[in-house]
Amino acid sequence: MGKTKKGLFQKSLDGIEFLGNKLPHPVTLFAILALLVLVLSAALSQLGISVEHPGEEGEMVEITNLLNAEGIQYIFSSMTDNFIGFAPLGVVLVTMLGIGVAERTGLISAMLRGFVLSVPNRFITLGLVFAGIMSSVASDAGYVVLPPLGALIFAALGRHPLAGLAAAFAGVSAGFSANLLLSGTDVMLGELTIAAASIVDPAYAETMNIAMNYAFIAVSVFVLTLIGTWVTEKIVEPRLGSYKQEKGNEETEENLDGLKQVEKKGLIWAGVSLVIGLGLTALLILPENAPMRGTEGSTMDQIVQSPFMSSLVPIIAILFLIPGLVYGVVTKVIRNDKDVAGQMSDTMASMGMFIVLAFTAGQFVAYFNESNMGLVLGVYGAEFLDSVNLTGIPLILIFILITAFINLFIGSASAKWAMMAPVFVPIMMQLGYSPELTQMAYRVADSTTNIISPLMTYFAIIIAFAQKYDKKMGIGTLISTMIPYSIFFLVGWTIMLIIWMLFGIPLGPGGPLEYPN
Repeated sequence: MGKTKKGLFQKSLDGIEFLGNKLPHPVTLFAILALLVLVLSAALSQLGISVEHPGEEGEMVEITNLLNAEGIQYIFSSMTDNFIGFAPLGVVLVTMLGIGVAERTGLISAMLRGFVLSVPNRFITLGLVFAGIMSSVASDAGYVVLPPLGALIFAALGRHPLAGLAAAFAGVSAGFSANLLLSGTDVMLGELTIAAASIVDPAYAETMNIAMNYAFIAVSVFVLTLIGTWVTEKIVEPRLGSYKQEKGNEETEENLDGLKQVEKKGLIWAGVSLVIGLGLTALLILPENAPMRGTEGSTMDQIVQSPFMSSLVPIIAILFLIPGLVYGVVTKVIRNDKDVAGQMSDTMASMGMFIVLAFTAGQFVAYFNESNMGLVLGVYGAEFLDSVNLTGIPLILIFILITAFINLFIGSASAKWAMMAPVFVPIMMQLGYSPELTQMAYRVADSTTNIISPLMTYFAIIIAFAQKYDKKMGIGTLISTMIPYSIFFLVGWTIMLIIWMLFGIPLGPGGPLEYPN
């Protein structure tokens, strides 16, 4: 028999997978981009291109040649500083020290399982999507725990297990940038955005904080939960139909065991320690003359522009670390200080690839800034967009679509934003849009197409989970199942952002929509 003829959809998926696999590793990609910046700086500097610095009236900026004698000296003398100074490096590692302990002691996994298994049956879809979205504080745990758990729960309720898997996967991955808590994602992307904003206006960048999108992402949790629930029950589950267990497939006959007594005890004491930690944190900023509170402006200004907001990274780390330690001690996962040190060490070991990425990405970002190409490109790019009248909501929509498309080929959120932020943040600032808004538009697009990219890190794992219930499950089948989530999340989240813009609501503390250029 001849091969089945592939339709346009399948051919498109094959093309995405083929092109994505041809791309170099992000570490290599940044090395190539760094070299490209060096060559372009030498070529463009000969053209005498100059622009007026947007933040300094009358100051002209030219492209700096990084391949002349002075530039070569800079390349070698700054290499170490470029690595150490890469904006997300230190803050991500500090944050992960706390989050890593909470994850490796089993606290986050127990919280996710306990929440989902306690939800009434009629709300189980909603609970799965919600838990998936919230799991982005420790994405690894979300991917490993929730999709298989969702499949088991749906099977136990007589529903199609792949619908449960899809609902959880959609929440974990497509809703990645929404959360009621600040997480490592806020830290990582926020630092890159602040660094990009400093290209145009260092003074403005100093007023920014990593919680710049918090209000929007917190509300997004509930919006996306409702969308994901509706898509599961009205589109995905009816399409899958009734489930018939494959004969002899004993792998799906698993028990849904609840939390063990020691895990419940650990969660209770971890919760108590978190409440105490939050109370002590509140004492640092809420009372007048509190040590972490600002001293100028209104009460809100004293909180937003305060040492507390600039210290969110260690605060987040501590608020994850303490409950993680308490849970580990109660469950006897932690017996002494050596266990804690070992867990922190394992967490840092798992960050090895990020550290290597930070080295090449740090060189690229530093060369791009030193050459002034970002500033020049920002001015010319803004002038071009303004000349073709591409501003406002249409501009935001196009930026979201471009990012969503790029995300199909480059899965790493930090890698993409490290490349895109130095270009797009200055352009948008020139057009009067805040770095905070540009980052939020990026996050909307970056999250929603994760679940339909064959190159997404956990895609193969999800297929393996799904094949327990459908031996024929492959890339195309999984993507066709997840596409409704991707479309409705992208459309719904984008509409929400547009409404936010129309009403002029701040995106978070100190997170305006407009940049006062």
